[in-house]
Amino acid sequence: MDPDALAATLRAAGCVFAEEEAALLLREAPDRAALDAMVARRVAGEPLEQVVGFAEFCGLRIAVEPGVFVPRQRSAALVRRAARGLRAGDVVVDLCCGTGALGAAVAAAVPGVEVHAADVDPAAVACARRNLPRVHHGDLYDALPRDLRGRVAVVVANAPYVPTGAIATMPPEARDHEHRVALDGGTDGLDVQRRVIAGARDWLAPGGRVLVESSERQAPVSAALMAAAGLTPDIDGQVVTGTRS
Repeated sequence: MDPDALAATLRAAGCVFAEEEAALLLREAPDRAALDAMVARRVAGEPLEQVVGFAEFCGLRIAVEPGVFVPRQRSAALVRRAARGLRAGDVVVDLCCGTGALGAAVAAAVPGVEVHAADVDPAAVACARRNLPRVHHGDLYDALPRDLRGRVAVVVANAPYVPTGAIATMPPEARDHEHRVALDGGTDGLDVQRRVIAGARDWLAPGGRVLVESSERQAPVSAALMAAAGLTPDIDGQVVTGTRS
């Protein structure tokens, strides 16, 4: 297929970066039949990353499967903050891991850390196991090995933080093609985050940190939740950190 014609098809379907997407599809499709099928999926609104099967994140190629939350580039800020001060041998936990992109990126940034990831969605767990060796299925901390309690240097979580009522306003790529459990944060968007923060202290080593992603509007609330859980809060843009003393 001619790249210009493919870009025009994608642009007509509402793809903002049509030329870049066309080049990627042409590069990744093994043959014309596969290309036609991939283009049809993209034109129908499926996220490009699910169509090609991967996302570029923090310099890594992260496997992405249909229905699983696609890593957002803004979450690279979580990775940068989480990696600060880590050393080989430290334990890192990626909760609500989706593809496991955060954990994989921290592991790449700090060689030798021991990363564990967990998600309640079986599809996410299967996908994350393509990106990380230690992925556990279950609800937040309940999924983790008990011997990690009190040993974790960093808990990083991109927990769902979209208020239930706002999901209908999300782009169709997310709303229609990512499992709702990865998006729905409850009435104020912070239901899951509350549980992540409330349970963190029991799992953190002294000086350990829990980091969550919030919106600018929600970040002060997230910081207050950290303080209420006995953690020292810090806000850096949309990343909120709580440190155990």
